[in-house]
Amino acid sequence: MSRIDVFAHVLPPRFYGRMKEVEPAIPQRYAFFNNPVLTDMELRRSHWDGQTRQVISHVNALPEDYVDPATAAELCAMGNDELLEMLRANRDMFEAAVLMVPMNNIDEAVRIVRERVTEDPDVVGIQIFTRALGKSIADEEFRPLFAALAQTGTPAWLHPVFDLRKPDNNLVFSWEYELSQAMLQMVQANLFKELPTLKVIVHHAGGMAPFFAGRIDRIMTSEQAADMRKFYVDTAILGNPRALDLAADFYGIEHVLFGTDAPLGILPAGATAEISQAIEDMHVSGQDKQAIFEDNYRRLVG
Repeated sequence: MSRIDVFAHVLPPRFYGRMKEVEPAIPQRYAFFNNPVLTDMELRRSHWDGQTRQVISHVNALPEDYVDPATAAELCAMGNDELLEMLRANRDMFEAAVLMVPMNNIDEAVRIVRERVTEDPDVVGIQIFTRALGKSIADEEFRPLFAALAQTGTPAWLHPVFDLRKPDNNLVFSWEYELSQAMLQMVQANLFKELPTLKVIVHHAGGMAPFFAGRIDRIMTSEQAADMRKFYVDTAILGNPRALDLAADFYGIEHVLFGTDAPLGILPAGATAEISQAIEDMHVSGQDKQAIFEDNYRRLVG
């Protein structure tokens, strides 16, 4: 069975070098950046299963956190150019690319959606984060970007970041909480009501929402509860077929896409085998498993 991993990461080396010039503490701040499989494509190939094609996106070295809007736009352009170089040099491993956008330069972010994404067949969307510039991703400041996504039919890949106001951030629970909060905030901001064609793929199986479906249905309005189910989600929870069953039940099988967070999660190169097996162990049909592994992605990106 062929597979497309919709949420796999790389760290373009020249871009990373430039970011370390801007902020030398990045390697200490984000220990997982030091995984060599993010930057060394020959090493990555040595771990590749020869079957799974990856949709690649950047890890969260975000220019807007460190530089002014004009410089952020330049760094994003540099990172995106190098990301596409990596894709085109490894077409057997890589399916497509997801671009970064400078969230402190919304005009440039919108331009990337309207021009670079729509004009380049190797690009399928952009990556956004649960918070930007210390604000919720649902903040009104970012509404023009969501409007451009909806108008062009461009999906957004939603990745978590820590809320730096909190003293107890951790990689076990915090990112799943941040994803859940961002989804709730997007729904409460009426994004899906105002932009019904908006498509957002949420990392880590949609966070906490499937487990708390009862609370969602009884506390939120019926319209909001329905909007919570409009997100697409990946399968990057390091296994756990019963949790994936919950995600499929909540979002609908057509909204679940194979994603692993490769090469992160399980050293040295990710959890592709473990997550693939978890999907095989789900209580769904073979046709539904094929939909998760590839067909849903094909339908989503056209």
